[in-house]
Formats: sequence, structure tokens, C-alpha cells
Amino acid sequence: MNQQRIYIDTSIIGGFFDKEFEKETKMLFRRLENKEIIFVVSTVLGKELENAPLNVKNLLNNYDENSFERVDLTDEAKELADKYIAENVVGRTSLDDCRHIALATIAKVDILASWNFKHIVNLIRIRGYNAVNLKNGYATLEIRNPKELIDYGKEF
Repeated sequence: MNQQRIYIDTSIIGGFFDKEFEKETKMLFRRLENKEIIFVVSTVLGKELENAPLNVKNLLNNYDENSFERVDLTDEAKELADKYIAENVVGRTSLDDCRHIALATIAKVDILASWNFKHIVNLIRIRGYNAVNLKNGYATLEIRNPKELIDYGKEF
């Protein structure tokens, strides 16, 4: 069975310790522990975690290194992120969010998981990101919150 590749942004790490989001986030991490999925993590995530509280910053260190696929911020991803902004999907202040979307798109992940409902997990934004992707020769990207991913791909 192929493991699903789920790109996670910083909100997923923070969600592990947030009362509102911890239940579903921990269930998603349980899927990681059970080797049902692999997390795709980026250098953007690493940069965003630099100033986070220690428990947030170090969360991923509690998991097997083989549970992750790492992707670097490339010029291609920077250019695609800039196109999302140029097309007014979001404003310039959401540059790192756009970089997460671009990296996930270029890495051809199965899903991007986020708790960011304002700039990422938002139907209008998702349509905007995917319109830019298609316009520039990329595939569309599945964007979901962890509540939607707990049983994703399981046989019933």
C-alpha cells in the first residue's frame, strides 16, 4: 500500500497543542505513527518554527525521520507563490502561505493539510490557487483540514 503524502503547514504543528484543534491533529499524527501517511515538510515550515515555543518547535523530533519527506524552497516555488499574489488570490502579507501552496503543488502531494481557514482552507482561495496552477501548467491541489483526513483513504 502506498503511503499518502500529506504536506503540512505550520498550523498543523501548532494545532497539536491547541485545545480547539488538538483532537483531530493528534488523530492525524496517529496515522503518521501507524505509517498510513507520510508528512511532506518544507524549509518554509522550518523557518516559521524558528521562533515558536520549544514544544511546538521540537514536535517533529518525536517522530521517525522516515515519516517525513523534505522539500526545499526553490526559485520555481517562489515564482509560483508570487503568481498567486499577482492574481490576487491573497495579499502579499500571505507570502509564506503561498509558498506552502506552491511547494505542495510542485511536490505533487496527495493533499495539503492546514488549519488556516482564512488564507488556505477556504473554498474561494482554493479555487484561486488551483486556477493559477492550471493557468501555469500545474495540477490542482487538494487542500483539507485534519478533520477531513482522519479516515481519508481507509477501507470501510
